[in-house]
Amino acid sequence: MDNNDIVIRLRYALDIKDNDMIEIFNLGGIDLTKEEVLKVLTKREDSNDDEYEDDEYEDENHIKCTNSMLESFLNGLITFERGPQESKPGQTVKPDRSIKNQSSVNNVMLKKVKIALKLTSEDIIEVLDEAGVTITKGELSALLRKEGHKNYKVFGDQYARNFLKGLTMKYRG
Repeated sequence: MDNNDIVIRLRYALDIKDNDMIEIFNLGGIDLTKEEVLKVLTKREDSNDDEYEDDEYEDENHIKCTNSMLESFLNGLITFERGPQESKPGQTVKPDRSIKNQSSVNNVMLKKVKIALKLTSEDIIEVLDEAGVTITKGELSALLRKEGHKNYKVFGDQYARNFLKGLTMKYRG
């Protein structure tokens, strides 16, 4: 599952309109036009992940959603849903880049959607259960850990698909 799939599925699950998509990307620090957003929301006909690893891949009908674009979208989604975070006096603004490599994309997506939608661990377990996946609190805790922690587990594509499917069932009925 590539980053474009994640954005497409999140948009569908949360029923986000085109104008809201533009605003979410803007809140995340990326200025896109409506046409560019629609190009991000299209799937490539021959989408083979190995074929276009190039971060700058673009053609007339498709824009590849890079890891930094996806993370900006997820950060924008948090701001869109919860409002801007107020910084405390003396607090430095640190770069908020959690996606270190392709294997951590799904884990970061899970964490940031959890924050944006104010989901508890029980809510996530319910969402996954709705999609037919049974997971324990301990397993979920391992998925939400920071990469590099001894108990960290990768949130695989199949789990991510089921999580997004469960969100669709929860938010769209």
